Amino acid sequence: MPITLPPGMAAQRDDRNPPPNNRQLLTLLGLLVGLVGLVIGLVGVVINQLVWWIPPSVERQLGAIAVPPFERLAEPSARQTELNRLLDRLEAELSVELRQGRDYQVLYVPEPTVNALAIPGDRVIIYQGLLEQMGSENELMMVLGHELGHFAHRDHLRSLGRGVMLRVAIASVLGDLGSLSQIAVSGIERLSQARFSQGQERQADEFGLELLYQTYGHVAGATDFFARMREARGRSITDFMASHPAPPERVKRLEQLIERRNYSVEALAPLPSVLQGE
Repeated sequence: MPITLPPGMAAQRDDRNPPPNNRQLLTLLGLLVGLVGLVIGLVGVVINQLVWWIPPSVERQLGAIAVPPFERLAEPSARQTELNRLLDRLEAELSVELRQGRDYQVLYVPEPTVNALAIPGDRVIIYQGLLEQMGSENELMMVLGHELGHFAHRDHLRSLGRGVMLRVAIASVLGDLGSLSQIAVSGIERLSQARFSQGQERQADEFGLELLYQTYGHVAGATDFFARMREARGRSITDFMASHPAPPERVKRLEQLIERRNYSVEALAPLPSVLQGE
């Protein structure tokens, strides 16, 4: 038997539970944004501590997922061999701690993208588009040293960890924990789009500068690539600039470091012939 409310009762009920107004909605939105920001901040703090406890063996396991897609793009060639020879020279200047249990190698990808990456599995990805921008061996060594700096500071793991942990947190809230393996795999596969923070890039620049000095006894070429990016135009250059700090800021800071440390700037070594434009 249906229940009939007395006349005016429905209106009274609505008055006691009015719909939220705009101010209340904005307050709720602000609380939600604040909560998300807090979660992101906590994830960053946790990841920054955890990355130092991850052994190289775990990185190699991650590399088993991250490296194969780039290996399929790379081509074993004289260029790749020469790039690895140069990387070995830089690696010889690393501390024992940074070399122990490591197998740093370059994968050369013959594509016009102007970029370089450091990915789990101790692999440095160098694209043909970036190599064609190099004017000297020193300039190239600065870029390789920069990528080794990301390994030294474990930036690739920080970037990967933040992405995976945030997606895990969201999955936990939404009750979708059955796809954690897919979350981890997709996070690793998206490393090619990773963007390190400005602070991480500055640290990697400083690390590369120090390696350059230890290798040559001077720092000629340290700012050449970034200075060229500052002047360059074009889609491929824009892609690089979108994923890295502004070149003018990088050039200025490196010049300040060179002056403060009293590093000398001497003659450039020519780019090995096998790496020069075809």
